[in-house]
Amino acid sequence: MTIKVLIVDDHLLSRKGIASILSANSLFTIIGEATNGTEALAKAKQLLPDLILMDIRMPGGGGLEATGMIKTAMPHIKIIILSVSDDVQDFFEAIKRGAQGYLLKNMEPEYWLDYIISIAQGEAPISRVLATKILQEFAGQKQTVLDHRLTEREREVLQLISQGLGNKEISEKLYLSESTVKNHLRNILDKLHLQNRMQLIAFAYKNGLIVS
Repeated sequence: MTIKVLIVDDHLLSRKGIASILSANSLFTIIGEATNGTEALAKAKQLLPDLILMDIRMPGGGGLEATGMIKTAMPHIKIIILSVSDDVQDFFEAIKRGAQGYLLKNMEPEYWLDYIISIAQGEAPISRVLATKILQEFAGQKQTVLDHRLTEREREVLQLISQGLGNKEISEKLYLSESTVKNHLRNILDKLHLQNRMQLIAFAYKNGLIVS
């Protein structure tokens, strides 16, 4: 099954560059493009993509506002925010609007494809560069005691998720199967009453659960 993608960016060269990266993998099918948030909402309703790559700031309707409207109307659509900024507040605002991923445009092109695939599969919602930036932002925050509902193994998984690692990398580091890692993640989300990895990372950083 291919993943239907809508690309939203006000710059033509950016849209074509993104399309070129995704075209290198048969997993993706580009079904449309939009130049602003307002057009993105209309195209999403018309084309029903599986995944939207959404530029964060565009004239005529920004990506964050559009993300909120699209997720309200069509919550099943996955949205990755694209940004040149590693501003932590932009990241948390993207989470608030319902995005599943946050991708820095200045990442090397060879990393884009792996990153987008990982998000499409429900993994690694942030890059390690951004994870490091967020950790630095919260470095002076007082550590709280980890929720007693989490087991020691679940705490280890939480730490690695918050560093931007995917399930396969976590399984290799902890010598577990990928299915076991997924089970741990599901249990963590259930115990903390969260919906996805993006929310989990935000919760972990804001509550001082990440050990630097």
